[in-house]
Amino acid sequence: MNTAEITKIIDDNIKARRSIRAFLPTEVKKQDILDIMNVAARAPSGTNTQPWQVHIVQGAAKKAITDEILSIFNDPEALKEHTEEYNYYPSKWVDPYLARRRKVGFDLYGLLGIGKEDKDRMKAQGARNYQFFDAPVGVFFTIDRVMQQGSWFDYGMFVQNVMLAAKARGLDTCPQAAFTQFHRVIAKHLNLNSEQQLICGMSLGYADQSKVENTLTTDRENAESFTHFFN
Repeated sequence: MNTAEITKIIDDNIKARRSIRAFLPTEVKKQDILDIMNVAARAPSGTNTQPWQVHIVQGAAKKAITDEILSIFNDPEALKEHTEEYNYYPSKWVDPYLARRRKVGFDLYGLLGIGKEDKDRMKAQGARNYQFFDAPVGVFFTIDRVMQQGSWFDYGMFVQNVMLAAKARGLDTCPQAAFTQFHRVIAKHLNLNSEQQLICGMSLGYADQSKVENTLTTDRENAESFTHFFN
């Protein structure tokens, strides 16, 4: 295989990765999950610290997490007691980030036929996060609190590798910061110690191509708009 062929395979795999929001119940083999993680672990990390810890939930373990989170999510008073440990998003939104955020929301809800005033359906779609969008595998990523900002940068490369390695095997993913609000629930179910911090969750499985939400393709800026050359 020549360089051009390899380039096309890699580029096509990267461009094919999307956040999938509806999965088939088809089982994912344990060995496939381990193979994905072994490939992903080749991600670079400062001084080879490899700060990632991965927790896989399936079957009854996954359902127990879903059930407890949904019971809180659907109870306004209980929901007030659960907040994120870290700020994933800015405290004040400005453009162009606000415009991009709004557009992807409008695009998704438009595909699903959810109007701006349909709060109940919006909430129901939000709850789908905690059902792992029906994926048979849930993944949680944690990091030791002793690690600092650079290790979170490393971690992002690892998570990207997970998604690309999954895609290369015919699997799909949806990385989910939505789980961070319920870090205490997840920590309890995973028996995490106090030094482990939840970074995010992820749904993993085979995409249900019959679902309209999986036709969403988000916009991306052209490289010329964010790349700066100096000679």
